[in-house]
Amino acid sequence: MNSPTDTIRVVIPLPVRRRNGRPRILPPESMADQQVRAQDPHILKALGRAWAWRRKLESGEMATVSDIAKAEKVTDRFVSRTMRLAYLSPEALERLVVTQVPPAISLAQLIDVTYLPWARQAERMFGI
Repeated sequence: MNSPTDTIRVVIPLPVRRRNGRPRILPPESMADQQVRAQDPHILKALGRAWAWRRKLESGEMATVSDIAKAEKVTDRFVSRTMRLAYLSPEALERLVVTQVPPAISLAQLIDVTYLPWARQAERMFGI
């Protein structure tokens, strides 16, 4: 049996930050430079889908959101909500795709941010 004197407790102070709406433990400052910044693949996939679907509508390849939904075997609502990501502000898109700054909110919340004016989108997404 273990007695209270046999127990060793190790405390490592690590900061906790929110990423995609979930808490994430970050490495110590000395290791932060070694870690490569990577964007959430779900966000990149959703952005890619949104832009592809937008191009299909604009080119006339698909006539309606329902046509896209049938072709992709998803719901109309999913297509219309995801397509809103194609209308994010240029600043927000640059931060998400080029500099790969992960947003402090989830993908569902990111879609909701598209309803805001462009000037407020980056502020809401990245807390700037």
